[in-house]
Amino acid sequence: MKKLIGSLMLSLMWCISIYAQNNTIEIVVVSDNEPLSGATVFIESLDKGAITNFDGIAVFSDIPDGTYEVQISFLGFEPVEVEVVVPQESPLVFNLEESENTLDAVVLQSSRGTRTIRKTPTRVEFIGSEELSEKAMMNPNSVSMVLRESTGIQMQQTSLSSGNTNIRIQGLDGRYTQLLRDGFPLYGGFSSGLSILQIPPLDLQQFEIIKGSSSTLYGGGAIAGLVNMVSKTPEDEPELQLMLSQTMAAGSTVNAFYSERYGKLGISLYGSGHYQKAYDPEDDDFSNLPETRSVSFNPKVFYYPSDATRLWLGLNGTYDNRLGGDMNAIEGEPNGIHQYTEENNSKRLSSQFEYRTELSPVNTLTVRNSISYFNRELTLPNLRFSGDQINSFSEATFQTFSKESDWIFGVNLYTVDFDEDDGEALQRDQQDVTFGAFGKNIYDLSDSWILETGFRLDHAKDWGTFALPRLSLLYKNDQGFSSRIGGGLGYKIPDIFTEEAERVNYENIMPIDTSTLEAERSYGGNIDFNYRSSLVTDIDVSINQLFYVTAIRDGLLLNPSEGNFLAFENADGTIVSKGAETNVKFSYKDFRWFLNYAYIDTRLNYLPTKPQKPLTARHNAGSVVMYEGSVWMLGFETFYTGQQLLPNGTKSRAYTLLGFLAMRNFDWGSVYVNFENFTDRRQSRYSPLVLPPHEDPVFPEIYAPTDGFILSAGIIIKPFGNEDEH
Repeated sequence: MKKLIGSLMLSLMWCISIYAQNNTIEIVVVSDNEPLSGATVFIESLDKGAITNFDGIAVFSDIPDGTYEVQISFLGFEPVEVEVVVPQESPLVFNLEESENTLDAVVLQSSRGTRTIRKTPTRVEFIGSEELSEKAMMNPNSVSMVLRESTGIQMQQTSLSSGNTNIRIQGLDGRYTQLLRDGFPLYGGFSSGLSILQIPPLDLQQFEIIKGSSSTLYGGGAIAGLVNMVSKTPEDEPELQLMLSQTMAAGSTVNAFYSERYGKLGISLYGSGHYQKAYDPEDDDFSNLPETRSVSFNPKVFYYPSDATRLWLGLNGTYDNRLGGDMNAIEGEPNGIHQYTEENNSKRLSSQFEYRTELSPVNTLTVRNSISYFNRELTLPNLRFSGDQINSFSEATFQTFSKESDWIFGVNLYTVDFDEDDGEALQRDQQDVTFGAFGKNIYDLSDSWILETGFRLDHAKDWGTFALPRLSLLYKNDQGFSSRIGGGLGYKIPDIFTEEAERVNYENIMPIDTSTLEAERSYGGNIDFNYRSSLVTDIDVSINQLFYVTAIRDGLLLNPSEGNFLAFENADGTIVSKGAETNVKFSYKDFRWFLNYAYIDTRLNYLPTKPQKPLTARHNAGSVVMYEGSVWMLGFETFYTGQQLLPNGTKSRAYTLLGFLAMRNFDWGSVYVNFENFTDRRQSRYSPLVLPPHEDPVFPEIYAPTDGFILSAGIIIKPFGNEDEH
């Protein structure tokens, strides 16, 4: 009997011990007594992590008795480290304070991770919603202004009559830059030249720019870098914006955006309409701005079946008609020598789908797909070029992270099908299929050193297999200093849609010959240094200094061929772009002063004298002074562009642009006026934009603004969703 009682007592004590060693605790994370959903809670000694739910609660089970250090973090808030004694009878509540430096808390989508700027080894330039709003007032119908005023980026106009524009990052042609929308490559190939002019900025939340080879993350085409435009997503509080703008050049724009989340459902609706009358400031009978009619729409539907899962479906559509050339012919009165017009009629429709789910607090699966259709018809006297392009993009990624290391693995399939209209003299159809697999790791070597490694393997039909490694290293300390160094390889599949081809309107250009051409390949690297400090009370300064180099082998050139034809060939040598960028920012209360300088030395080493690349200014500088108060916002801009080598061997004039923006805020919205280029600098003041004969004009290369001074005014109406703007 005694043995039985002893056994029962031991069993009871064992059960009590087991119960004591398997505690469940609840940690509640709040800010100003409001729950924070999505905060990260991590118990270091147990290597256990959890994400707070909709009520701000993170639950941990099977926690042994003891004392533990708990780390709590949330984007935009100061992290908390506390000691917790287990067992606890009631939930533990912790209040987070907002971070003084919210920029460091921004998560960058283009880095394909969940890390903040401060902990990302790849150098990413960030343009937030506040600056986007300012640029939207300067140009509400396209994102060209956002990019044009970024250090080291040139917006290269290739056509006076259509306004067709390409992005040049660090002196390299636009075809070497990937333009993304929420990580989707929607704007490549046939559509790339007009894309910048057809993307209004009102529904965008942020811009992310990576300079230098990014092919390891996003595949072919990102040799010079990438620009990722991140859209706004619906919040619990509804947001409605209506923007009306009018320019002295007879340009009218209407933009409208609405978003709201209803429990498990959310929507965002965006629409834009733009009309521009043909504008001829020189009175030389040729338009500097084409007559333009453009309509864009972008509805999205979001579904949140749980706190861990989100899926969304979006459509993006644009109709754009541009008619430039002789003013008499544009106005429907052609006669005699007044006959020349260039018409660009384009239509775009694309779908985007994304499914993202947290398989566990540290594992995430994302599946995404997009299908894009683009049709363009280019019509000139005695010349017509038209066709359809269908692109598809499918991708699956798996992401996992721990306290010290982030991993992401993915596979994707990218297809391009360009079909030139039947009946054209030359059939330049092209079908490309590329399959890729990639992996990336970010590892915290210590509190100060973070290493990023990546590798992609792409196989492109007709072009071969490409191995693309990438390496980046970040050093940071608590005294405001950080430095990044990185580099990688890249490639670009040839197609006919280059800046040189656009300038000649694709006339007499031979098709891509896969048997003789090679894909373009690149290698490059960059290093930058950052420092932030307070000079005196209320005066902060930040400095960024970048040095870079990119080299391209087998560059695609358009050279004369037999007869009057032009054919693509690979360069027998390299294109090398190297230089430096300097950015300085001073902050004092509501005042900001931005200074920047870019030195760009892009050499065509495949030519005997290794000349500077034409239409590339070696020296660029800028200054922006901003006052951002609760009632008024004022901005004064100065941008200098140095001399550029022209194709005929001469040099262009340097020029300086000045701009001024004033905005008055009210409870219901804002009114603004913008004086863009108010000293009226334009190319026609230095050299002619049009050369005779009048009926069949010759258009020299464009190296300076063509439209001159533009005064615009507008009104922004925000009946709700405006509480935190000012």
